[in-house]
Amino acid sequence: MDVRRAVAQDAPAMAAVVAAVAPEDVLGAQPPVDVEARATAYADLVAGGVGAAWVLVEDGTVVGSLSLTPRTRGVFGLGMAILPSGRGRGGGRALVDAALAWARAGEAHKVDLEVWPDNARAIALYAATGFVVEGLRDRHYRRADGTLRSSLIMACRTD
Repeated sequence: MDVRRAVAQDAPAMAAVVAAVAPEDVLGAQPPVDVEARATAYADLVAGGVGAAWVLVEDGTVVGSLSLTPRTRGVFGLGMAILPSGRGRGGGRALVDAALAWARAGEAHKVDLEVWPDNARAIALYAATGFVVEGLRDRHYRRADGTLRSSLIMACRTD
């Protein structure tokens, strides 16, 4: 598996990964994912120069992606999705490492994210790469089925 900076042509594949992972209920995104709108947003992010994105590629196929979107001056929000076939072999770590290196090389002082408290695998990855828990959004997100989900707020200082 290889990690590289995403280009606009990767946007449809990045959106397709989110659509494929959304039914697992490990992302904020829920099915049905508007793949076209999400691909447009990824393409705009990559072309706009204010954020950045990376793709995880195996045998020429995008199996995961990570994006950093600006939240406020010097802070970027991290979003990541990896297909089951791309998990457990260091790809997530490689994506996070690439994103943090980019953030450190620029003017970012922090990267933050939200993760479901029951997503132990993701929490362990983020903690291993320098993220710490900053807070909890208790019963904050109403899901399509009406249930309320909490999220952990995690962040990594990059300055």
